[in-house]
Amino acid sequence: MSEFIGKQGYWHHVGMPLNLEARTLLEYMATIDAPPLDSQDPVVARAERAALAPDPTEDCHEIRDLDAGGAAARLYSPTPTADGSLPGLLMFFHGGGWVIGDLDSHDNVCRALTNRSGHKVLSIDYRLAPEAPFPAGLDDCVNSTRWAHDHAAELGIDPGRIAVGGDSAGANLAAAVCHIAPAPIVFQLLVYPVADCRMNTASYVENAEGYFLTATSMAWFLDHYLSGGEGSADDPRVSPLLASDEVLAASPPSMVITAGFDPLRDEGIAYADRMTDLGVKVTHVHFAGQFHAFFSLPHVLSDAKTAHALAAEALAQALDPLRSVVADHP
Repeated sequence: MSEFIGKQGYWHHVGMPLNLEARTLLEYMATIDAPPLDSQDPVVARAERAALAPDPTEDCHEIRDLDAGGAAARLYSPTPTADGSLPGLLMFFHGGGWVIGDLDSHDNVCRALTNRSGHKVLSIDYRLAPEAPFPAGLDDCVNSTRWAHDHAAELGIDPGRIAVGGDSAGANLAAAVCHIAPAPIVFQLLVYPVADCRMNTASYVENAEGYFLTATSMAWFLDHYLSGGEGSADDPRVSPLLASDEVLAASPPSMVITAGFDPLRDEGIAYADRMTDLGVKVTHVHFAGQFHAFFSLPHVLSDAKTAHALAAEALAQALDPLRSVVADHP
């Protein structure tokens, strides 16, 4: 049985089971019996996350580390075009609840998006909480986006074709950067975004535990992120869904990717729907059988490879409608 729901009109399978590959992976992870994230010290949690970072599965034409206006960053470049035209740029902000994650944790994601879109990706190593609570990480993302626009020649990109994107907390930061608009932004890629930090949706109850990201872990992340006493769950800079109609209506064309077995499912859907209602061009892709973080696991989940291809195609079309996407890159 299935039903047609959402402003974008996607199929949601009522009672659809967890994807077989996803279930197998979660069952394996359960055998490891790792301590709950919310019981760990952030430094320990980061080290454990770093140890799980997969080895690169594909090469890029060029990868180099640089300073992006005060934030450490990594620039991924595709094979140059035959006509020598300048590519666009995706500013990428990694997920990890504003507390964990780094350039290495999302290295494979950035390689894939670069290779398949034909455009450069600049991954930002923004400051993490609780050592640097809100708004430090957001400030880094805003400043690095402004820096990239101002240093387009140095980066070898077209300053008129800059996009922002990220997954989870990184998608939250990307949405907030779009609202602040430190530079002209032509597209945003939001993968299961943290859009409403009030944590009061049905998906928080349905998917509270058992699917990698838990409701208690999200509370742990948010507590650390807001530990500096500035900002709150009702602040649109923290919860982009709460931005005014005027601000949201000014959003660039967007792709929003959501997962069915994810506490963040409903707020991601609501964010896509609200932008659509306000006239923003939105492509919403819902992976009903997947859990949070699947996008980062292309080496074990076929749906992640599909999501990468769709995201890269949308990025390529947004940054250069006349250039065909390199979707079949190995």
